[in-house]
Amino acid sequence: MQTKTFQVEGADTTLTVHLATTFWQRFRGLMLRRPLPPATALLIAPCNSIHMCFMRFAIDAVYLDKQGKILKITRHLRPWLGLSACWRAHSVLEMTAGQADALGLQTGQNFTIQEPK
Repeated sequence: MQTKTFQVEGADTTLTVHLATTFWQRFRGLMLRRPLPPATALLIAPCNSIHMCFMRFAIDAVYLDKQGKILKITRHLRPWLGLSACWRAHSVLEMTAGQADALGLQTGQNFTIQEPK
């Protein structure tokens, strides 16, 4: 699975992002996995809705448009019970619950891919 570093535009916030772009990577998502470390997320693309079946931990879901703008943040989706959608979204960042607030993420912010130096 490919990994990129995302940066929130206009902030010092960076996020290590694992990309789930194939059918099987998107299908599996974070099911049956352990919680992600801080400032780490899984980007599922394309995707505009998620479920929490077979999840072992709560997550924050950050929905993005094609340009990387945050459209919606759903906080603390509970394992097995949560459902979430944002019909306008192109992709969703899944991260351990509490990380959206810890990183200071807000709707309207833009993510950019930080190229290696």
